[in-house]
Amino acid sequence: MYRSHTCGELRLNNVSQTVTLSGWVQTVRKFGAITFVDLRDRYGITQLLFGEELNEQLDTNPLGREFVLQATGVVSERSNKNPNIPTGEIEIKITEFKILNKSAVPPFTIQDDTDGGEDLRMKYRYLDLRRNAVKKNIELRYAVNRATRDYLHDKGFMDIETPFLIKSTPEGARDFVVPSRMNPGQFYALPQSPQTFKQLLMVSGYDRYYQIVKCFRDEDLRADRQPEFTQIDCEMSFVEQEDIINMFEGLVKHVFKSVKNYDYNEPVLRMTYDDALWNYGNDKPDIRFGMELCNLKKPQHVLGHKQDFSSLINGANFVVFDNAETVIAIAVPGAAEYTRKQVDELTEWVKRPQIGMQGLVNIRCNADGTFKSSVDKFYNPEQLKAIAEAANAKAGDLILIVAGKEELTRKAASTLRLEMGERLNLRKADEFKMLWVIDFPLFEFALEDQDGGGAGRWVARHHPFTSPKPDHISVMINNSPKVEDLDKYLEHPYAGIKANAYDLVLNGNEIGGGSIRIFQRELQEKMFAALGMDAHEQQEKFGFLLGAFEYGAPPHGGLAFGFDRLCAIIGGSESIRDFIAFPKNNSGRDVMLDAPAEIALKQYNELHIKSAL
Repeated sequence: MYRSHTCGELRLNNVSQTVTLSGWVQTVRKFGAITFVDLRDRYGITQLLFGEELNEQLDTNPLGREFVLQATGVVSERSNKNPNIPTGEIEIKITEFKILNKSAVPPFTIQDDTDGGEDLRMKYRYLDLRRNAVKKNIELRYAVNRATRDYLHDKGFMDIETPFLIKSTPEGARDFVVPSRMNPGQFYALPQSPQTFKQLLMVSGYDRYYQIVKCFRDEDLRADRQPEFTQIDCEMSFVEQEDIINMFEGLVKHVFKSVKNYDYNEPVLRMTYDDALWNYGNDKPDIRFGMELCNLKKPQHVLGHKQDFSSLINGANFVVFDNAETVIAIAVPGAAEYTRKQVDELTEWVKRPQIGMQGLVNIRCNADGTFKSSVDKFYNPEQLKAIAEAANAKAGDLILIVAGKEELTRKAASTLRLEMGERLNLRKADEFKMLWVIDFPLFEFALEDQDGGGAGRWVARHHPFTSPKPDHISVMINNSPKVEDLDKYLEHPYAGIKANAYDLVLNGNEIGGGSIRIFQRELQEKMFAALGMDAHEQQEKFGFLLGAFEYGAPPHGGLAFGFDRLCAIIGGSESIRDFIAFPKNNSGRDVMLDAPAEIALKQYNELHIKSAL
């Protein structure tokens, strides 16, 4: 037996007991004839006291950081208690010890405020995982996993595994492919999700399925993306949108309660895609704070969405607004006191290439009811007041206005809103706000070739298995997807079809998304045809699914949560890498394993692949 207790469990009620601990040496502090050692394991830290009789051994065979040590001694009450750790009221007076393994000097300190940069820590990730800050993240991930399984088990879901070696199918991102040695010239693909398999399980009668499953996408990376990531993948039969929303709203609330003891009792809001886009600038709004966008000028095709304020800015001969497709204002609460320097800095901020604006108009709503702006030359006080009222600005607020092409300006306004929320400390990591976004478009129209599939075509907003809203099915069945005039695609009936889809947003992050699925062969074929697949291609890629729909496929739908992202948000982090044991870097490399790497020429020959070397 290497240990009788862990390094985190001994307390005053264990005083006088003889115990054996094993762990890693965190620190060694020598004071004359005695030495104190902090011993660490997964469960905590305990102070060890080596008296005079053992100091000679330590002089001969000194301990170093990260040595693996076994020590036996008597639990004693500490004279200088440490209130910062659970074991801080006791120490172990050591009677014997054994060095189980020595350690080289670590390349960085194994503590929360480490001196190691991210690249170095990722190279030695097995050491980084010993740090308490990282350990807490991994423990939180496990807690979310366990709470999820408990909830779904209690709701009658079955955990059913699906294959990792599958056929390549178009689902948005590039597939990772795996050559088959036994089938020369042919390849498997790693699944971007178990989408078709979970639908087949519904056809098979397993009406409540889930997996916490690895998925793979070969796409450009950033802080919230990894080439391999984890989903909570769920599907249900004989359900409508409301059933799905209620079930998985309950799951997230259960996770919050189980993991953080956080009671999420307030109603979860619902917002249409159009409202999210025009009130917040994106389809995953952060509703922890207000500052809704005011669309002073919008393109013609969206004028009917909300009130048109263009009369407030037209006719002033201000070329920036006159020539802009879209003009958007944000009322920033309490920011009228910003200095000229601060406003100039914001102007330079929106000019950055990542934002892409030419400048920033500002209007100060002074406490005395007067207005001062950067466009006083063009707009009189009454006009500025009218703009302020349209933007719901109050005395003391600062109105920020961006103008330009519709999509670029909307995205810039969205980013500016989030930036101001950050600067004003309105995006608090310990505050949680959920939101369902519904009524997405079923299709988007690709005016340019973005994925190699060609331009001038419809693409699925979610994926090709998403059903239209029930009252829009006939529009899809009774109309051809062909667009004669690309400039008039917004007038095509397909442009107005809404998807029976829903995203769950938490603190401005999409944590889950799903839809009611197509389950009739005729409608699925119509969907594939709209995406440019002829009958031969449909059969080649999805013949198995179309065939299954002929054998009594039930109505079904589901949802998949981004498990890594959910853990990161609950843990108060911006990056999912902090909650993955062995993550890849932004280039998709595992710097610890040095992967991906070349393979031997013999392997190329076995796989019937010509080497590029």
